[in-house]
Amino acid sequence: MARPAILLAVLLGVPLGVLLGGCSFDLGSWGAGNDKPKQAATEKPTGSVSPQNVSDSKEHATRGQDFARSFKTEQALAEFEQALGLDPYNTQALYGRGLIYQGQNQHQQAIEDFTAASGLAPQRVEPLLARANSYLALNKAKEATADLDEAVQADPNSAQAWTVRGEAYERLGDKSKAAASYSRAVALRPRDDAARSGLARTGG
Repeated sequence: MARPAILLAVLLGVPLGVLLGGCSFDLGSWGAGNDKPKQAATEKPTGSVSPQNVSDSKEHATRGQDFARSFKTEQALAEFEQALGLDPYNTQALYGRGLIYQGQNQHQQAIEDFTAASGLAPQRVEPLLARANSYLALNKAKEATADLDEAVQADPNSAQAWTVRGEAYERLGDKSKAAASYSRAVALRPRDDAARSGLARTGG
């Protein structure tokens, strides 16, 4: 289940404190490339990624975000592609490109980028939540719940993660877990209409 309003707000850098229960989706907060050294060492040699490449990659990723804010999706995608060509471990670019793919309903490609971003930043809730949304859009609720279980462990105060977790478990027919998730979301964000409606549906 894609959430266009959320994705648009993400790409435009709109403050999401209320919308996402304090879970920051600002691409700039990712610190592009900062997670690369510790993670990449376990995957492949990093000698081909020079400090200059990392720096240039960050600039392209930042420009990509700027284009996205101006609704110039094609240019944004091109900048993210260039960023990843210079530094394939740029989490900001991976996440940004994934959001664009998701907004274009190219969910399998989005999932691949979110998976890579999550591997580079395993403690971040954002790629897990984003990947779960793409799984839900593909009617893969079981895979979504796995991501959402991990997401609420990474950030127990993410009302958005709890709400989407409720939706995923509701799709699986597990009303108990769905109700518990919706209840937690409402406790964190009392005016969350989606969570409140879900709680009413699941008998919470």
